[in-house]
Amino acid sequence: MWTRGVSDVAVSTGMVLRIAFVGWGAIARTASRLLGDAPIEIVAIAVRSGSEPPPDLPPSAQLITEPDELASTLPDVVAEAAGHQTVGPWGRVALQAGADFIVSSTSAFADVTLLDELRGIATHHGAQIHIQPGALGAVDAIAAASLLGLEAVEHRIIKPPIAWQGTPAEDRCVLDELEEPETFFGGTAAAAASQFPKNANVAITTALAGIGPEETQVTLVADPLATENRHEIRAFGDFGQLEISISSHPLPDNPKTSTMAALNLVRCIQNRVRSLVI
Repeated sequence: MWTRGVSDVAVSTGMVLRIAFVGWGAIARTASRLLGDAPIEIVAIAVRSGSEPPPDLPPSAQLITEPDELASTLPDVVAEAAGHQTVGPWGRVALQAGADFIVSSTSAFADVTLLDELRGIATHHGAQIHIQPGALGAVDAIAAASLLGLEAVEHRIIKPPIAWQGTPAEDRCVLDELEEPETFFGGTAAAAASQFPKNANVAITTALAGIGPEETQVTLVADPLATENRHEIRAFGDFGQLEISISSHPLPDNPKTSTMAALNLVRCIQNRVRSLVI
């Protein structure tokens, strides 16, 4: 019989996790709402300089616009949900302050130099970089399987045409006139994430879990019949074979982003205060 909640360790010891969000868009707002009554205090929200103060700013949060304002809010964890261009500047100051850094915009790590730099800072300051699974499932299985070696990892991303609008896909097919699925990109995870940083973000997540950005193969598809964002992953190696397909509704406020991206961020944060972690 259950007698205590999932956050019982943090509650019983009086600990409260201090968290700062970088970005206050659909992912961060959804995550904040779903965190509910967990022993978590949102101490800061980082937005672009010149942005209007959001009307739904959590009462405990300080609004900041520059990375050098972050350390004074004393976060335990900094959760990025603002786009690949924010990972470097905010990741540096978060890790230098000894705060763990949760990354949602993993396409930033198509730049291996940046990843190596942040890993070095994290090591020096006793902090960790957490890559949350985003829209994916089975990332843990791919990472575990890689311990024995992987021969190949393939990641296929299928989204409705509207989700590809405003991207280079518009130059490769007529999105508004598609009557059947059209593949408009095939290449490495590094190339996919560089060319489609908002839409093929999780290709780098798959790659870092497995055989790397230059070896992981990615296919991007616009499907006029699709109503959800779908990811199909296949991995082969000494462990055997893995095949997974996951479909997620787009977030209502951002059709380019899957609802699972927000849910996995919530899970990543909640696991830091839970006594049982799965």
